[in-house]
Amino acid sequence: MNQQELWNKKFSRDGYLYGTNPNQFIKDASANFKKSKTVLCLGEGEGRNAIFLAKEGFDVEAIDASDIGLNKLFEQSKIENVEIKTNCLDINDWQASKKYGVILFSFLHLKIDELKILIKKIESSLEEDGFFVCEVFSKSQIERNSGGPKDLELLYSIDDFKVNIKELEIHKLEEIITHLEEGTGHQGEASVIRLIAQKAKI
Repeated sequence: MNQQELWNKKFSRDGYLYGTNPNQFIKDASANFKKSKTVLCLGEGEGRNAIFLAKEGFDVEAIDASDIGLNKLFEQSKIENVEIKTNCLDINDWQASKKYGVILFSFLHLKIDELKILIKKIESSLEEDGFFVCEVFSKSQIERNSGGPKDLELLYSIDDFKVNIKELEIHKLEEIITHLEEGTGHQGEASVIRLIAQKAKI
């Protein structure tokens, strides 16, 4: 099953799998973003982060492999009266054609070799002072039932980010236990890794 089939299956149910509220960590981090900058949401699914940021006044673009997820994003964006540019694409095929002020994702599930390549692309696609922000499940999440894949290859350690981030200054990189209330997909106590990194001025 490819990424589009996998996520179309997940998103084809009624309602929003991970709810319509933004990821709390991304919401909090967005206070650091400049409104004049374009935000790119990777693996954005049904659009909860993108719609929140667009409502806050940011210029937002969103990429996801699932056309069903992006259709839900579009429907919700009409209700919220915001405009978001979307691209239906497997994240591994993404090639930036411009620079972004912010690149972010919440709970993207890639194998470590894919994550390494993605981080390199993110670093080269950020403007000076641009932010890379993400929240992902840690390897400890394998023992919990609050969400995420039951595959250690799709879960992460702090070192997966520390070792592979070469061009950004890391402001925050931590593994913590948090409580998720994100639709039916993420509910309960979860072990997550949170990252805020920034591209230095040249």
